[in-house]
Amino acid sequence: MKKSGFRKSILLVSALAMSTSLAACSKTNGNSAEKATGAAAATAAATAAPSNAQGKSELKEAELVWYYPQNEIPKDLKTVQDEVNKITKQKINATVKLVPVAFGDYPQKMNTVVASGEVFDIAWTSTWSFDYLQNVSKGAFIPLDDMLAKTTPKLKSVIPDYAINAAKVNGKLYGIPSIQYAYYTDGFYFQKRLVDKYNIDLTGINKLEDLEPVLSKIKQGEPDLIPLPATRAGLLQYFYTANNLEPVHLAAGIFIDYNDPKKIVSLYSTAQYKKTLDTLRSYYQKGYINQEAPTLKSITDIRKAGKEAIMTTDVMKEGKEQEVKRSNGDLDVVKREVSKPRVMASAVTATINAISRTSKNPERALMLLELMNTDKNLFNLISFGVENKHYTKIGDNTVKIILDGGYNPNTSWVFGNVFNGYLLEGQAPDTWTKTEKLNNESEKSPIMDFKFDATSVSSEIANIVSVIDEYKPGLETGAVDIDKVLPQFQDKLKNAGSDKVVAEAQKQLDAYYSAKK
Repeated sequence: MKKSGFRKSILLVSALAMSTSLAACSKTNGNSAEKATGAAAATAAATAAPSNAQGKSELKEAELVWYYPQNEIPKDLKTVQDEVNKITKQKINATVKLVPVAFGDYPQKMNTVVASGEVFDIAWTSTWSFDYLQNVSKGAFIPLDDMLAKTTPKLKSVIPDYAINAAKVNGKLYGIPSIQYAYYTDGFYFQKRLVDKYNIDLTGINKLEDLEPVLSKIKQGEPDLIPLPATRAGLLQYFYTANNLEPVHLAAGIFIDYNDPKKIVSLYSTAQYKKTLDTLRSYYQKGYINQEAPTLKSITDIRKAGKEAIMTTDVMKEGKEQEVKRSNGDLDVVKREVSKPRVMASAVTATINAISRTSKNPERALMLLELMNTDKNLFNLISFGVENKHYTKIGDNTVKIILDGGYNPNTSWVFGNVFNGYLLEGQAPDTWTKTEKLNNESEKSPIMDFKFDATSVSSEIANIVSVIDEYKPGLETGAVDIDKVLPQFQDKLKNAGSDKVVAEAQKQLDAYYSAKK
């Protein structure tokens, strides 16, 4: 996932037995173990029909419009859409118009769609692209709690309680989180051929600064490659966890530092931020980072050509090497983690599908999301395409992608429950089991169930977002003079109201900790 954006990845699986510090998420009452037991529960629900009380014959025919981001627009989308509609027409008497949008264009496109009042049904949203919290505050999405319980109880049963609670805003649920990993781990993926050729010792790479000698070798010896590619989204987003930082409200740059988790900080005034910017500035000046990074919306073309020597990420989930290989010119990669995995709410909210306030068929839209999370055939169809046209089966649950087949999303986490999905060639049979184990056993965020209500500072946050969009691309790709531009950025943030937002978040965090005593 990263995420490829802020977090790129995010996200769920298992019941995740939470500690007593997560009592507000109802994790200590044992209900989550009964409601969702990770991959096993998800698989048991696969191929189930939607759980609405109405029969298909009682549902009027409907067309649903679904917006979601992709690395590139599939050439053979129509074939997949037609096959999807055979299933959805039979099960919920609805057809689906799939509307993929390039990741780099997605936030702007969807902001325009929402602002215009366009009628559509489902939109993918997250903490790092087309911001979930901001759109909830704008009234872009409808609350789902009543429909979830009455119309789609099977969907409710496969989503762990902690995931539902992490996605709630002011006590209401406005989107369905994708069931995947629930943790972040920062690190790098290296082209294996380069590791072998230059005898790179991965054990010596424990932070961003340790890449210097490796980047230098690649720059000198591989003129056709970009040592450390970036887009205008920057690279710093992949090192929050490694820097002991966790977002409270990402769009506004509000974080906690694990060294003092009871204190709210503005990311852009922290020592970690300045240090990372200095490193990125050095890398940019030395030509390790592509010079057009501050204006580049998408890295897809660089990756498809196999020109990304080192990928930065905060999503080092089990089996991701094969996903990276598929996107990076089909070249083998090896990984190096530079932070330990940590489960946090922002991982849950990194990939969500919400229902638009303009939807004419909100219940049917939720039924579609239920199918995406419980119907294995439908999920694999939209995730991998049509067998023998877009992929071939090389095992009971393992597939090999036909790279020129015209449909290769490589983003199953966008659509729903990845534990109903096939494994890719090269992924271990126990990939999902290991993921579930990491979800259960990784260190939990100290503020897993804390929700910042930004209602009273929404105007300030809107102004802050504009300032960040102006300065972030240059700063976080290393393209500008940090010593000169960073103070300007910080001053504009203060003028936009960042101190007021920090103070409001601190007040709420203080109340949160007081209530837990």
